[in-house]
Amino acid sequence: MDPTTERNMKWVPGFGAMLLVLLSHVTSALEVPLDPKVLEGLPQPPTITLQSPKDYIFDPRENIVIHCEAKGKPNPSFSWTRNGTHFDVEKDSKVLMKPGSGTLVIDISGEKAEAYEGTYQCTAHNEHGTAVSNNIVIRQSRSPLWSKERNEAITVQMGVSLVLQCRPPAGLPPPVIFWMDNNFQKLQLDQRVSQALNGDLYFSNVLREDTRSDYICYARFPHTQTIQQKQPISVTVLDNSPEGVRRPGFMMPLGPTSTKMVLRGETLELECIAEGLPTPEMSWQKDGGELPSSRTSFENFKKTLKISDVNEADGGNYRCTAANNLGTVHHIIKVTVKAAPFWVSAPRNLVLAPNETGILTCRVSGEPKPKISWFVNGVPIENAPEDHTRKVDDDTVILSNVQSGSSAVYQCNASNEFGYLMANAFVSVLAEAPRVLTPPNQVYQVITNNPALLHCSSFGSPIPTITWFKDSQISIKNGDLYVIHENGTLEIHVAQSLNSGKYTCIATNNLGIKENHVFLEVKESTRILKQPEYKVVQRGMSAVFECKVKHDPSLVPTMTWLKDSGELPDDERFEVDTDSLTVKHVTDEDEGTYTCIMNTTLDHDSASAMLTVVEATPTPAIVYEKPDPPTDLELTDQTDRSVQLSWIPGDDHNSPTEKFLIQYEDLLHQPGLWINLTDVGGTSTTAQLNLSPFVYYSFRVLAQNPVGYSSPSQPSRQYRTNPAAPDENPSDVRGVGTESDNLVISWTPLTGFQSNGPGLEYKVLWRQKDMDGDWLSKNVANVSHFVVTGIPTFVPFEIKVQAMNDYGSGPEPEVFIGHSGEDLPLSAPESVQVMVHNSTLAEVHWEPVSFPSVRGKLQGYKVYYHRERGLHETEKMMDEEEQVLTFSGNRSEGRLPGLQPYSLYKLFIRVINSKGEGPQSPSKTFETPEGVPGPPSFLKVLNPSLDSLTLEWGPPMNNNGRLAGYTLKYQPVNTTNELGPVKVMTLMANETTITLSNLNSSMLYKFYLSAKTIKGSGPIITEEAFTVMDTAVPSRQVDIATQGWFIGLMCAIALLILVLLIVCFIKRNKGGKYPVKEKEDAHQDPEIQPMKEDDGTFGEYSDTEDHKPLKGSRTPSNGTVRRDESDDSLVDYGEGGDGQFNEDGSFIGQYSGKKEKDTHEGNESSEAPSPVNAMNSFV
Repeated sequence: MDPTTERNMKWVPGFGAMLLVLLSHVTSALEVPLDPKVLEGLPQPPTITLQSPKDYIFDPRENIVIHCEAKGKPNPSFSWTRNGTHFDVEKDSKVLMKPGSGTLVIDISGEKAEAYEGTYQCTAHNEHGTAVSNNIVIRQSRSPLWSKERNEAITVQMGVSLVLQCRPPAGLPPPVIFWMDNNFQKLQLDQRVSQALNGDLYFSNVLREDTRSDYICYARFPHTQTIQQKQPISVTVLDNSPEGVRRPGFMMPLGPTSTKMVLRGETLELECIAEGLPTPEMSWQKDGGELPSSRTSFENFKKTLKISDVNEADGGNYRCTAANNLGTVHHIIKVTVKAAPFWVSAPRNLVLAPNETGILTCRVSGEPKPKISWFVNGVPIENAPEDHTRKVDDDTVILSNVQSGSSAVYQCNASNEFGYLMANAFVSVLAEAPRVLTPPNQVYQVITNNPALLHCSSFGSPIPTITWFKDSQISIKNGDLYVIHENGTLEIHVAQSLNSGKYTCIATNNLGIKENHVFLEVKESTRILKQPEYKVVQRGMSAVFECKVKHDPSLVPTMTWLKDSGELPDDERFEVDTDSLTVKHVTDEDEGTYTCIMNTTLDHDSASAMLTVVEATPTPAIVYEKPDPPTDLELTDQTDRSVQLSWIPGDDHNSPTEKFLIQYEDLLHQPGLWINLTDVGGTSTTAQLNLSPFVYYSFRVLAQNPVGYSSPSQPSRQYRTNPAAPDENPSDVRGVGTESDNLVISWTPLTGFQSNGPGLEYKVLWRQKDMDGDWLSKNVANVSHFVVTGIPTFVPFEIKVQAMNDYGSGPEPEVFIGHSGEDLPLSAPESVQVMVHNSTLAEVHWEPVSFPSVRGKLQGYKVYYHRERGLHETEKMMDEEEQVLTFSGNRSEGRLPGLQPYSLYKLFIRVINSKGEGPQSPSKTFETPEGVPGPPSFLKVLNPSLDSLTLEWGPPMNNNGRLAGYTLKYQPVNTTNELGPVKVMTLMANETTITLSNLNSSMLYKFYLSAKTIKGSGPIITEEAFTVMDTAVPSRQVDIATQGWFIGLMCAIALLILVLLIVCFIKRNKGGKYPVKEKEDAHQDPEIQPMKEDDGTFGEYSDTEDHKPLKGSRTPSNGTVRRDESDDSLVDYGEGGDGQFNEDGSFIGQYSGKKEKDTHEGNESSEAPSPVNAMNSFV
């Protein structure tokens, strides 16, 4: 059923003269509105709103879902029939009916789906009637297998025609056919090779390349998404006796004529496939008519003609023609169009009042003519209880003088051999008083001389009668000025301003009366008074289009400019003003049509003009200068607070004026000073100026163009504004106390310009905050502050300052908060406690003072502390400086960093405010624990000899505890800056010197000394020194490797070695032998393997002693060559670096070099560098 049926609940008027007397009491149609507030509570027979299609093919892998939804009041109940008999849903556990609807869900998993095939029909019933659905035929989709067959190989001569048959199994629904090869590639179709609608493959003529063994027909079944494959067909094309050229002939359809039947509304498919050589071309025409171009399409290389949405006019003879250069052949297909039943006018729901008469019509058409059957509540009307008020006449049911309780649902069924139509239409008998559905007090706005529609949508049964009144008095009748439509809408053909006013509509039936008020406002139309004019402008100049508009004052207008019917370019050169458009520095791209559109919410008007851009005249040269000053200044529309200033612009000197700057002089308060007031666009010649009272104004205007400002115009005549009360109060109002018992209220005074009149003074008001007392006040003049005395210390006050003059007071002033003066705090912090975290950090806690005792704004707390003495000392230190830390805000704790370990400290705390500090808290002492000591004060080497030396040091400046002793570490440093093993000595606390013996002569030693307490060792201090050589200690500051003679010698030796290597390489390539080779030949070693001819390796020379180094070399045993460094710097020794001691006591630092060294390397002789050693290192 059409889903809009339930919304069109109205009568159909009488249809014949024979029924005129019977229908004399038939009323107009009554529509039930969709407003939920109206529908709520109205009884309504069932209406089917959703149902499954008539033919439902289901997938056996999914549940069957048969839809049936309906609405009604009360909600309907649902039942089903299957194959014409009652279907008991509750007895079948596999069938579920959704709650609140009739939709069935059938679970066919594990069941034979065929058991649920059949014809289903849904019934929806409530106390007012019964509605039924279509007959829904449920069938299972099928994708049967291809029957087993053996395809014989096909052999044909080149040039003949060929048909490969597909003949797929019959599926439900029918499958989609396509041809592919073994590689799943679709066969290429063209004008010569095509697939028919039945799936067969047609060759108009075969070619040698058509030979293949894998012509495979595939059938895809849409519902199950399965594909079945036919056995491959093998085709062999021979060319030993090829077929010659020939005229076309039809392969299908056969014979000169054929027939085709198609149903109305479906798609007509006609097919002609021809053979011949060359391949024929196809064409189509309809005898005695034209093909409908909008519904016609060709497919399969014009072998298939399709006409969609067929109607009766598409019947007739269609001629397909096949032609090649040897001839033409025709085939005629006779098409007949039949029609399943289709609606001309479906029955509509009726809502009738008691004693009214209504008509149901069921007008259908079809070919052949459908048979019409009527049902009431699902029962054939001839089997229904007899009703004398009902008369059936073929496609019409007449209901006369209906009564309450006779509501029902009627079904119309129209059928022929090609199908059927079935529709439900309910007849609801209602008695309802009128309701007006149009919102009350709605305002309608129209433009004068346009139609006005005032709505009065109503509902009631019987249908209410609508009458209209204007201004609650004048009755409105149908006539030349007014029309009252059937739906109650009042139309005024040509609205005028006199039609504005209040309108009342009254809805009346025999059950009651209801009225509603609406309002009509008739507005003036929007008109363009001055249209833009055609412009011819030189390139680079400005173009100005004016567009002055008149509109209704109550409507808000919007001006829009278009260029060539599109938006203006996004360019700063396009300036839109209130009533004009300016295009600056025009270019050729700016040419076009410019349109101004004035829109309001009700109407619009538009006007256009062309812009033509021409070449600028080259001579005379254009001179750009500042504009001349404006002239003829005139003041009009004068009021106390505004005036309109107009002027005549001066010459712009070829550079368009961009704006006008308006200045004023106040001859009363600031004579001689010109002040900028406002500016307006360069196309304006007037400005509305906002003024202040009690000012002697004089105005002048300056013009500005891209070159600059003009000279000022001559001043206008003087304009004096009348005095008035001040418009504003002083700014920057503050309240701050300078003494403990006062409050200084200050402000920024008004200027003479702001005073608005003579006798300016200030009313100062104050009161203590949160006391709800009366305001105290004092009037003062010519001052910017006032002092209030004799008030409590540091309490908040509400303050305000109001301007006054001889003409009244300014606006109500804003309230500000200030505070009276502060005094020194009264109390000291209590309960001071100290928590020592470590030897250098302590944390102090205290109990904050009470806020009243602060007597001001709390700034924070100051902690004063100093070191009394070290714990190992007995007397107080006299020169210890007192330290202070300030903790801002209302704090109760703070940390004291940077303390000295093993010391006695004393501290006290004061609270501070803006006035100063309060009394100090009781002193508190605390001790810091021991820490690590500082470095020894010095370390020096004395009396070096061949194998000994003496170290002397001083104790640390800061012991930071009880000194427990010293740790001395030392190690040798060889000539390559590598460190030897570390020796460690522990010394007593009272020792300050030691002599080290058994040292190597001529050796550099590095010493590390640190002091220690029970907390650990402190920082180290280092020193280095040589033991004495037998003759003279070489200076480490002179590195032989940097001497010029040594570098030259090394270069010569390297060059000599390179020459020797080259000579050896040449001799080896010539097959010669050198002494090493001869020696090895004389003393063969069994481990030496001769060189194989095929691998190219040197087998005759092998180092049998694990790569023994050359005689005199210093290559380490691990095979690496140590880098010989001679830089002598503290960085290389690790002084100040990240050096550290390893677990075995060795020192890790720059001495370790880039790689780990064997232990014996650190013990090598520290002999001075020599050329021989340098050579060994180089090799």
